[in-house]
Amino acid sequence: MSGSWVLFLLIFISSIPIIVVFLWFRLAKYQLSVIRFLFALLAGATAVFPARFLQEMLLRLPFPTEGRLALLYEIFFRIAFTEELSRLLLLFVFFLISARIAPKTPDSSQTGADQPLPYNALKKGTAIGLVAGLGFALIESAIYGAADFSILPLRAVTSAPLHAACGSRVGGSAVLFRTNPIQAIYRLLAATAIHGVYNLFMVARPVDHYISLPQILAVLIALSALITSIVTIRDGWGDSA
Repeated sequence: MSGSWVLFLLIFISSIPIIVVFLWFRLAKYQLSVIRFLFALLAGATAVFPARFLQEMLLRLPFPTEGRLALLYEIFFRIAFTEELSRLLLLFVFFLISARIAPKTPDSSQTGADQPLPYNALKKGTAIGLVAGLGFALIESAIYGAADFSILPLRAVTSAPLHAACGSRVGGSAVLFRTNPIQAIYRLLAATAIHGVYNLFMVARPVDHYISLPQILAVLIALSALITSIVTIRDGWGDSA
């Protein structure tokens, strides 16, 4: 198979979860334009690069490389936290630009640091975060798939739901930081915890190349977290912008 076909398959397989979510949003008539959908994808995809930079910088710190503490540091902090933090920073930029170019609504001027965030705004932030998570998964899966094409189908059904679920929580965190920083930090830490537990289970090596019980649990964690995100988005979406 030529390199161009391999690249096409990498992109196509990695894009399947994005296509499914896009069709879901269109069929449900959610108020998220194609432009915002694409920019949310771009924000998530771009977050891969600051995450990689932070992870490389943390490798230079004098931290133990063996033992349980080192494993937990690697999985929960150097990988999970840096990826969620990078996603949060890029979503901050997304919402800042979106707020500047979006038309003002009668209720938007009343939302300040001392005012509660509108319910629908939080849910739409959750939806945008979910899309950003898929953008992150697209780039990450393509990188891993280029190194080992055989793992790409598995990542499409495990990594994409995980990043979508975590991204939805980070999206909610991004819109809450001004009005409810405690809740925002909780959502960020929840995303980190889900991401870290998933990674912890996934590093368990299967016996004789079979999928192990911890890996099955990792998939269930990713899917259950994604389902709760979908329910949150579906139940919280209203007609107001």
